[in-house]
Amino acid sequence: MNLIRQFLRLAYINWTLLRHGLDEVILATRLFRPLRFLIYVTPGYWWRKTSTTAPRGVRIRHTLEDLGPIFVKFGQLLSTRRDLLPDDIAEELTLLQDHVAPFPSEEAKEIIETAYGQRISEAFAIFEEEPLASASIAQVYTAQLHDGSKVVVKVVRPGIKRVIQGDVDLLYMLAGLAERYWSEGPRLRPREIVAELEKNLYDELDMLREGASASQLRRNFIGSTKLYVPLVYWHYTRLNVLVMEQVQGIPIGNINELRRQEINFKRLAEIGVEIFFTQVFRHNFFHADMHPGNILVSAEDPQNPYYIALDFGIMGTLGPEDQRYLAENFLAFFNHDYRRVAELHVDAGWVPPGTRVDEFESAIRSVCEPIFDRPLKEISFGQLLTRLFQTARRFHMEVQPQLVLLQKTLLNIEGLGRDLYPDLDLWQTAKPILERWMSEQAGPHAAYNNLRQNAPRWANALPELPLLIHEVTKQASKGHLQVRLSADDLKELHQEIRRASLRTTAAVAGAALLVGAATIHGLSDYTPILLAGVPLLSWLLAGVGFIFIIAAWRLERN
Repeated sequence: MNLIRQFLRLAYINWTLLRHGLDEVILATRLFRPLRFLIYVTPGYWWRKTSTTAPRGVRIRHTLEDLGPIFVKFGQLLSTRRDLLPDDIAEELTLLQDHVAPFPSEEAKEIIETAYGQRISEAFAIFEEEPLASASIAQVYTAQLHDGSKVVVKVVRPGIKRVIQGDVDLLYMLAGLAERYWSEGPRLRPREIVAELEKNLYDELDMLREGASASQLRRNFIGSTKLYVPLVYWHYTRLNVLVMEQVQGIPIGNINELRRQEINFKRLAEIGVEIFFTQVFRHNFFHADMHPGNILVSAEDPQNPYYIALDFGIMGTLGPEDQRYLAENFLAFFNHDYRRVAELHVDAGWVPPGTRVDEFESAIRSVCEPIFDRPLKEISFGQLLTRLFQTARRFHMEVQPQLVLLQKTLLNIEGLGRDLYPDLDLWQTAKPILERWMSEQAGPHAAYNNLRQNAPRWANALPELPLLIHEVTKQASKGHLQVRLSADDLKELHQEIRRASLRTTAAVAGAALLVGAATIHGLSDYTPILLAGVPLLSWLLAGVGFIFIIAAWRLERN
């Protein structure tokens, strides 16, 4: 039954393409190219010719709207890349950001009343019938609470989950075929990419989750002069209804209005890059759907504008290892250290372990070097992406599904930067932010934070350590502990045990010295006569203890 549904969905997709006069998309593929001549003898061809006189951009937009959320998301992403599309198509696709065909407002009101268990007039003093915006997943209305607060009400489209499930099932089927029959399938890991897409799409359907994401982002930027996040009204928020503070600003895609308001475009582009890297590396929580429909600009102070974020359905995070590898990759890239970039890819397992670092370094240099010291307007990211894909294929580099959201967001950011301020030096803007973050991850400050976070865990585990050692020794003496290791493994294990012993000794000694220093310092406050001059000793012990802690931390990192 599932296979039949997938076949019917595939047939519907093809029929929709034909209905909107986009049959050339199908017939241009290698599979159907030999059958291209058949289209001229089909009745549908002549019917299409008389019914699809709209411009191609309009036909493409209508096709994506009819096909549902996944296709609309794809169109939104393309709309931010005017460098990759003809102007007429790019202009039309921008309408997918917040002007998707709406569903009836009566249905929206019914959904709200069911969620609240009361009439619209009881929940809101004013509720505008005309939607403010309509997107692929939800529709937005303006309203006013009985206390006078102006809000926006976001309502999930009815029946949208079923449409998404059908498309996701189809994508899984196509991904499975790609992995099985396409030589590039295992490297590109399509099923894992579809799984990541599926998770993000279902997250967008949960308004409680979106509200929580908005609240977290608001806390991260509280007091910021660069990004404002609206307040969530939790009392009015449900699984399929979200109520947030109503904000005013200029859509970032409205370049003409921004110019009329004399906005400082250079400043706007620079803080956009800073916000992105701050979210990814400092907060590890980033807005991953940054198309122009989700971003407003405040014109209160045109020379110091700030962003207003909307729509928090898709948020991204990174694991600590991916976060650090990415930061080091960016910094090495900014410093033209392509060998380090190559080594990081090997260390992270993004390329096979047998990859020759010198060859990989040379390939990366040939791709990246031509784009340095050039503003955005002189960089062809289409050609850059093509060459990067060719390099990845040559060195059997696997796609990292956990980075797909970040890569999508980077494309959006770069597209916005190109529209706002094409002369932006992206590299020099981002480099100081990453250098500052890396300095916080290493050195005394990082060692102190690591000690503060792990000290309670160490204190809890320390009493259990003798018992664990006794149990392992007991099992070994009875011959129940069996370990099969080669000579190299034994040598490596011996070295690791030695390093672990040194780490433990240094950490315990450092902690003991710090505790002793704190105790002596505390006693000196109560017995100043007996312990005169002891504060100097306590500071000395604390310094030595801190050195031991840093030594343990460095041994752990190495």
